[in-house]
Amino acid sequence: MPLHCLLFLLTWLGTASVAAHTPACKMRITDKGLALVKQEGLRFVEQELESISIPDLHGKQGKFHYNISSVKVTHLQLNFSELHFQPEQDLAFRINNGSIGVRFRRQLLYWFFYDIGSIKTWAEGVNIHTLLRLSRDQGGRLKIANMSCNASIARMHAGFSGTLRKVYEFVAILLTTGMRYLISQQICPALNHAGLVLLNSLLDTVPVRNPVDEYVGSDYSLLNDPHVTPENIDLDFKGMFFPLQNENETLPNLAPEPLLRETERMVYMGLSEYFFDSALFSYYRAGVLNMEFAGDEVPKDLQVLLRASFFGSIMLLNPDVVDAPLILKLQVTEAPRCTIRSSGTSVSVSALLNIFLAPLNQPPILLSSLTMESRLSAKVVLHHKALQVQLDLRRFRIYSNQSAFESLALLPLQAPLKTLLQMTIMPFINEKTTKGVRIPLPEGMDFTKEAVRSHLGYLTIGADLHFTKGLREVIEKLRATPGPSLASRAA
Repeated sequence: MPLHCLLFLLTWLGTASVAAHTPACKMRITDKGLALVKQEGLRFVEQELESISIPDLHGKQGKFHYNISSVKVTHLQLNFSELHFQPEQDLAFRINNGSIGVRFRRQLLYWFFYDIGSIKTWAEGVNIHTLLRLSRDQGGRLKIANMSCNASIARMHAGFSGTLRKVYEFVAILLTTGMRYLISQQICPALNHAGLVLLNSLLDTVPVRNPVDEYVGSDYSLLNDPHVTPENIDLDFKGMFFPLQNENETLPNLAPEPLLRETERMVYMGLSEYFFDSALFSYYRAGVLNMEFAGDEVPKDLQVLLRASFFGSIMLLNPDVVDAPLILKLQVTEAPRCTIRSSGTSVSVSALLNIFLAPLNQPPILLSSLTMESRLSAKVVLHHKALQVQLDLRRFRIYSNQSAFESLALLPLQAPLKTLLQMTIMPFINEKTTKGVRIPLPEGMDFTKEAVRSHLGYLTIGADLHFTKGLREVIEKLRATPGPSLASRAA
């Protein structure tokens, strides 16, 4: 193989490899965002511990027989807790010097004395240390892959009620020792279930590969495992779109990777030009960007100008069809391109405008084929979990594919055609774009106080997080909804 061919092949493979692994959407959660997650997470842990199931305890010690049942957690105090990032892939959650109040029913028999009643016990010096390993699963979804847990109780106290309260206080050590063991044995299984099952079901509500509408789908699959530093966690998403009619037809990603440097807000997102280009390419391939205006859909003043401009052509073709309805067919000739600069975001569109006469019971007559070039300004906003785009027509020009003379003759049409675009096509497009595209965030969480900044080749969005629903409420809703349907609706 010639040397230049080998070099070309190596260059192509390198470019393809980079394109396949360059994220178009990046997200960073800072320690400020983690502090908010800790508040809701601690409330969730309290709810899980309050509902732990503690088995009955019964046995005997010499002449002393006991039976403990109906064990219920009555209160929790978990005042000293922390949640922090632990490189490279973990979240560490710790509870120190907490207390748990428990109430249970007792049945005690000592010789001929039989007593029943309730006992209140307090577990003090409760320490819980958990480590959550975050990873990317085979489908590109963020998951809690593993969880380690250690729980201990330093001491327990008991309070008795009933007729023989004084008599049986001496057995408190025996009962509290058993309860201390039972409670400590139930803490970690409850938290492991909460993390590996319940929280993972919540992560299932994050959209990964889902349809946006009937034409296009989005792909937010993770490219690699999360990267955890002492200050933040970074997530690299594919961040691309694809036509639903051919999911394998995608645009190669040659755009630069978004850079996230700031840490003042709870969460940051970076979106490269490829994020928007792949959406435009997908809609172009789906044929959505082609439009037709016929009869009364063409404004009257534009009809007058078109008939006057092409009067000579009409008379040469067939004078009998001079009053036939007009048809305008607009066809985008190539996928629009997005350009992001520090001054703002714009979209370039090239299209072909074919002008026809449509005589009754006759084939359409082509009057002219015009090339249209336009530049749209794009205002990108993030509202709750939806990324919305508002487009505005800034620059517009038309010219003839047939002759320079005809291009000059078409100058009077430029303003009316621009008005046609602004009055008919732009509202149609903005109706679609302002509905927004879902950003990868779990159910029950939203962005607030969003701020968008433009850079060379990418956008960054800084925002704070807000829980619209508690973790328990969302998970209960998930439990009540069969299979993956909730996750699909969340997308």
